[in-house]
Amino acid sequence: MKKRHNWRLAEYLLICTLVLLQLSGCGKSGEEADINSQPSLQEEQGGNEPETDTGNEGEETQSGETGVAFEGQDIEGNAVSSSVFEDSKLTMVNVWATYCNPCLKEMPELGELAKEYEPDQFQLIGIISDVQEGAGDEALEYALGLIEQTGADYPHLLLNESIYRGLLTEVSAVPTTFFVNENGEVLDVVVGAMKKSAWEEKINTLLGK
Repeated sequence: MKKRHNWRLAEYLLICTLVLLQLSGCGKSGEEADINSQPSLQEEQGGNEPETDTGNEGEETQSGETGVAFEGQDIEGNAVSSSVFEDSKLTMVNVWATYCNPCLKEMPELGELAKEYEPDQFQLIGIISDVQEGAGDEALEYALGLIEQTGADYPHLLLNESIYRGLLTEVSAVPTTFFVNENGEVLDVVVGAMKKSAWEEKINTLLGK
């Protein structure tokens, strides 16, 4: 049993390492993020990755209906599962990272969006792709500070194996945003940050379907 436990732990750590490497294209990990002073993505990388730029439009990817299932916890330590999708007609799942400047720059407007709709119609959930379940107090406090600083007052989930397998296996950059209906089916995927007006247009279109 001990060998099996150690194997599962090793597999989990490998998955977490792979997802962090996979999502590291947005910015430089290990550096403190400041949404007011960080250089733009174009300054850091010469504009080679427009899908994670802070331009007006993200790169939209149409997705077929795919059931999403996961179990995890939010940054406050509350248990969360994919049953949360049943609470609203449409759920916007925003995958971000603490080092990602485009992610942080759009989060204030995402916080506004989260308050503008009736909860049974629309809800917003964040996934912090570079903070794992069981992370130390320093990492959690840093992420909580960014959430408070940006006014992103909505639930934020911590990375674990279940969330990775359920949603993130094909994510190659942050921010990436999923739109999921009450049945856990992915309706649409957007890679990159967008302005509030563009998000509102997409949300209203999906709610109208």
